[in-house]
Amino acid sequence: MSTKIDDWLLDILACPQSQAPLRHDPETDELVCDESGLAYPIRDGIPVLLVDEARKVG
Repeated sequence: MSTKIDDWLLDILACPQSQAPLRHDPETDELVCDESGLAYPIRDGIPVLLVDEARKVG
């Protein structure tokens, strides 16, 4: 089940590594940074914006 991330929240969130904007990928239910190539998990509706918790996408 995909988490609903409000547009206003996506407007203020940024990748901790690159400071680039994040986009929500509903298929994986992650926040993805296209610049750094990292995907951050969403657990219990809360984005986990820790580089150590992110996975590489490519």
